Amino acid sequence: MPNGFVYNVLIGGLCKEKRVDDAKKLFDEMLRRNVFPNRVTYNTLIDGYCKMGDLEGAFDLREKMKNNSVEPNIVTYNTLLGGLCKMGRMEEANRILEEMAFYGFVPDGFTYSILLDGHSRCGNVEASVALYEDAMKKGVSLNEYTCSILMNGLCKEGKMDRAKECLTKLKEHKVVLTEVLLNTMVNGYCKVGNVDKALLVIEEMENEGMKPSCITYNTIISHFCALGQMDDANESVRKMKTKGLCPNVQTYNILINGYGRSSQFEKCLQILNEMENNGSKPNVVTYGAIVNTFCKKGRIVEAKVIFEDMLNRSVLPNAQIYNMLIDGNCTRGNIKVAFAVFDEMLRSHISPTIVTYNSLVNGLSKKGRVAEAEELAFSITSKGLSADVITYNCLISGFSRLGNVEKCVELYEKMKASGIKPTLNTYHPLISACKNDKIDLVEKILEDMSRLNLTPDRVVYNELIQCFVWHGDIRKANVLCEGNFHGAKDLFDDMIAKEVGPNDGTFNTLIEGHCKVKDFDGASAWYREMLKIGFLPSVSVCNELVSGLRDEGRVKEAKIICSEMSMKGICETLHEDLLASPVK
Repeated sequence: MPNGFVYNVLIGGLCKEKRVDDAKKLFDEMLRRNVFPNRVTYNTLIDGYCKMGDLEGAFDLREKMKNNSVEPNIVTYNTLLGGLCKMGRMEEANRILEEMAFYGFVPDGFTYSILLDGHSRCGNVEASVALYEDAMKKGVSLNEYTCSILMNGLCKEGKMDRAKECLTKLKEHKVVLTEVLLNTMVNGYCKVGNVDKALLVIEEMENEGMKPSCITYNTIISHFCALGQMDDANESVRKMKTKGLCPNVQTYNILINGYGRSSQFEKCLQILNEMENNGSKPNVVTYGAIVNTFCKKGRIVEAKVIFEDMLNRSVLPNAQIYNMLIDGNCTRGNIKVAFAVFDEMLRSHISPTIVTYNSLVNGLSKKGRVAEAEELAFSITSKGLSADVITYNCLISGFSRLGNVEKCVELYEKMKASGIKPTLNTYHPLISACKNDKIDLVEKILEDMSRLNLTPDRVVYNELIQCFVWHGDIRKANVLCEGNFHGAKDLFDDMIAKEVGPNDGTFNTLIEGHCKVKDFDGASAWYREMLKIGFLPSVSVCNELVSGLRDEGRVKEAKIICSEMSMKGICETLHEDLLASPVK
């Protein structure tokens, strides 16, 4: 019959293979055979449960451990803490820490490391700092990994002053500063835009006898590329070389992305040639960056050439690169070519993603082929994918362009029923479709937005204002319908209150609405407000206001507006012709 040692080995092996249920069966067998589990048995199985995310099972074992007179040790507590921290259950983790103290256990370096990591994952950096300071006071030695967790948490939050303080304290406690710690600082300073301090950290590294690596310089180069400061990025590459470091594939990929952002296609290709000359083999990320650059600028032919070059060099494309080519072709209206790329993707045994299908759905929708788009969108469930908010937005936009209000509403309701939260890009085409003759529905949509805590943007506000104005016109009222007028005015005030700036379209709609119902006082007031903010009316709206004032016998006001607009270069001759023509 196996003894306790053999059972422990078997249970440990099963837990490593994540066969925790089988390990538990062996544990139960031990009890039936009166082979008493020891602390190692319990700790191994508790660790297995924690790694599988079954904390209830882990805590049940801990209770059995106590009931069977096997005392937990620091390993037991650290294991439970690790399980709780990985699940983000920090309050319970703190209670375990208190329990440890009650039973006389002193937290060790592993305890602090686990808790620091847990608090950092939850974004509670201050708690991490407090733990670190507590460890320092108690003389607990923290390893490089633990210190890097703390520094990384502070740098991620942009708390670089605190990170610098912690770095200083680490020095005071004779903690050896490593390249990982200092690279974290370099990255943190770059993220907050303080590249000068990042460069000072590099100097500090050298003063400490450390040699900055490609990772260090790549961080600096990436920062400059993100800002479009390519001269500075290249200067960093030059410095890197003077330090005896050769740019690696990642360096070149960063530079290609940088040049790609500023549409410097020739530079991208130069970098590709330089890589090959320097013996750095371009990878799928390299080619992806160049393909993406060409696709975004509509240069699909060049993108395809780069793609073919990639295949010729035996670099296998991934789903992302196929998605770039498909989306690039769809954006340019080349649906047939997009589907040819899609077919090639399938032949290469690369599984399309939801991004792939969304590009195709969007391309078909923009071409007015909405029935095909809808069929494709909902066929993906058989492939293990589900339509997301982008899928629905593309479809709603397609049906909105065709004026199919019923279908837009049907998709909107289906979307919500599927548990997908609409976005502003859902409401733009939806309101546009409904605004002509579904004012009650528009008001309901506005209520939905409010319930979802979605603040309307300028596009939504303009569509809503236009809706209220149009309904005043449709009813051929002598004056703008009181409710609709107040609706438009209230929406404008709401825009200002929520700091969603109106644009010229907002004012043009309001002026046009007032003109159509002969409210030239209101139209003139919006015209003055528009000029005050710095916008100019469109030619058609300006002419409508001028001719309307003239017809009302308010020629002096009409002439003032003509003079103002002439000074701005807006159709001087046309204004004069309007004033010269007979009053209606």
